[in-house]
Amino acid sequence: MVEKNKHYFKNLQNDWVNRGGKSLKISEITFTKSNDKKKSKRNKDAYPFLKWAGGKRQLIPQMKKYFPQKFNKYIEPFVGGGAVFFELYNASLVKNGAIIIDKNKELINCYRVIKDNVNVLIKSLKKHKNDEDYYYRIRKLDRKPKKYKKLSDIEKASRTIFLNRCCYNGLYRVNSKGQFNVPFGRYKNPTFCDEENLKAVSISLKNVKIIHDSFEVCLKYAEEGDFIYFDPPYFPLSETSSFTSYTKEDFGIKYQKKLHQIFNELNKRGCKLMLSNSYSNFILDLYNDYEKIILKAKRVINCDSSKRGKIKELLIINDYKD
Repeated sequence: MVEKNKHYFKNLQNDWVNRGGKSLKISEITFTKSNDKKKSKRNKDAYPFLKWAGGKRQLIPQMKKYFPQKFNKYIEPFVGGGAVFFELYNASLVKNGAIIIDKNKELINCYRVIKDNVNVLIKSLKKHKNDEDYYYRIRKLDRKPKKYKKLSDIEKASRTIFLNRCCYNGLYRVNSKGQFNVPFGRYKNPTFCDEENLKAVSISLKNVKIIHDSFEVCLKYAEEGDFIYFDPPYFPLSETSSFTSYTKEDFGIKYQKKLHQIFNELNKRGCKLMLSNSYSNFILDLYNDYEKIILKAKRVINCDSSKRGKIKELLIINDYKD
């Protein structure tokens, strides 16, 4: 085969010389084995599929320089919209699997459905319409618990995503009975079926364990070298600023102190820790032994647009090294 190629290139060279080109020795010609297999393309970046009060997407540019570049598995006990998880995934830092946890049952159901049945979910989402009367018909489904329980997990996930993308300010808020109670948002063309991103999210969740439970369960899985990011409901800056009703239970001082105890325990285990919270004296005193970084966040959840603006937030980390 090589000999045959030499004759072919010899004839090609003679033709080149006859046209005035420079002669080359056969030894100067390198034969390489062709590889018909195309390299697999990198997966598309994935982004939060829900709008989420307190979501960290806007803060990622300030936060990412503090992310560890090497860690074992990634754990997020208040996953919410998942902005930090998706940022780490897109940066190819989640190499040893991940665990995402949240107490919000409807939210966790969305993650599970996207992971296992994304194509069927997309078909369901395409059936919805941006209409106020239709929105309230879908919203009131959870007012009849027995009927709501009969919905499939895919139908429930489709409802959650549709309501979230079409409701006022993209809030997820429930009342004391656990019923979604955010009014219609009146957006002209809300995207409640981002097919490309939903498929990318599904791929990103391939090696992720998805858990419906309280944040304390992270102690069961956390080991030395794991990176754990906490994004709890923030300690309120005033009596009227608290936004904790993403589940029907509140997250008050008792739980903030419990979270601090868990943070201390994980620090002793040798985990790499990061926590977000409000810039308040209570939180500053509570995490007095840890490094605190001030971030500037844009506040958008306020009925008075004049009161929306940049505020201080805390990013708390322990002394981890890559």
